[in-house]
Amino acid sequence: MNQEMPSPAGTKDVFTTESVFGAPCWVSLTSRDLKTTEEFYSAVLGWTWRPVRLGDRFRIALADGTPVAGIAAVAGMWQMAVAWTPYFAVRSADEAVSRVQERGGTTAVGPISLAPGRAALLADRDGATFGIWEGELFTDWPAWRRAHPAFIKLHTRDAFDAAIFYGEVFDWASDKQGCCEVEYVGDEVVLRSGGDVVARIESGAVESAPDPTIRPHWQVHFAVKDVAACARAAEMHGGSVLSLSEDEAVLRDNEGAQFTVTTRRSR
Repeated sequence: MNQEMPSPAGTKDVFTTESVFGAPCWVSLTSRDLKTTEEFYSAVLGWTWRPVRLGDRFRIALADGTPVAGIAAVAGMWQMAVAWTPYFAVRSADEAVSRVQERGGTTAVGPISLAPGRAALLADRDGATFGIWEGELFTDWPAWRRAHPAFIKLHTRDAFDAAIFYGEVFDWASDKQGCCEVEYVGDEVVLRSGGDVVARIESGAVESAPDPTIRPHWQVHFAVKDVAACARAAEMHGGSVLSLSEDEAVLRDNEGAQFTVTTRRSR
């Protein structure tokens, strides 16, 4: 989701979802309290923060000066779940929402106008939550894409069925210029945009599982230098460690949002 008004005309190139439609374009955390969220992620991931013009409840997180993610402390006000959500670029939010609903998905919020664009929060037919964004991307967006600070993976019931759902919503593997490419690698679906791997889809999730980590969901991964240090910091600041290996850990923040930290550079 775009959480920043564009720079004045002529200061920087303006990038829009027209140029990267169907691809992941941002990740955002919906939280309850901005101060505690900032403190947690500063301690665990070393992020700094930049205000945005949407208001005091919104921030952009920076890692070594590069935009990483958006924070929106609106979970209580908008009665939304505390969670990390990937956003996909679309040419028309209204059309994307209609496509989702026609294919058995649901709409939680929107489309709503958040200058300079429109957004919606949706769920696919297996219940995994994702967002869409139509409009201008924040001015540092190309740096975000080049740095690859965040990566997303869908854990779902059936990867191939999910690829069909998202492909029909976002025009993946279509004849439209600039669309995302889909590659089937073993039991996994790999999504590419401009030749770069931007997402993966894997099977094995259970829709009725009581454990939310097993149910279908999009998992946001952040690249870090020291997984073990991140895990220790998460526990020290009110979070928890759901799984831990030498190069990857699944963590839960102090409000319950789940995310992954990894030292793996390949996608």
